[in-house]
Amino acid sequence: MNNNKIERLNHTFAKAISMILELEVKDKNIRFVTITGCKITNDLSYAKVYFTVLEEQNKEETLKALKKAAPFIRSKLAEKQNIRHTPELIFVYDDSIAYGKRIEEKIKQIKSEL
Repeated sequence: MNNNKIERLNHTFAKAISMILELEVKDKNIRFVTITGCKITNDLSYAKVYFTVLEEQNKEETLKALKKAAPFIRSKLAEKQNIRHTPELIFVYDDSIAYGKRIEEKIKQIKSEL
């Protein structure tokens, strides 16, 4: 499939899933979830949805709640998007923000040592 179309779908899905989580999912464990990205396979069978949470200690509970809500989110996504097949959603915790913070702390530490 065309990479431009996949990239466009990645952005559209991430935005739509954010709106669904904000407006339609009523599970209290899915509060304060931020969708950071989406990667759809070329055959549109799977979509990895990357997320972060406000409080990192709640990430396991949030991941369980998102996995439980995935069929509902997928059905709402199918209603909103005009594609033939809606991919199966796989939620993955995005640790890139925490990784970036650790690198920033290391750089500050090295600068203070100089």
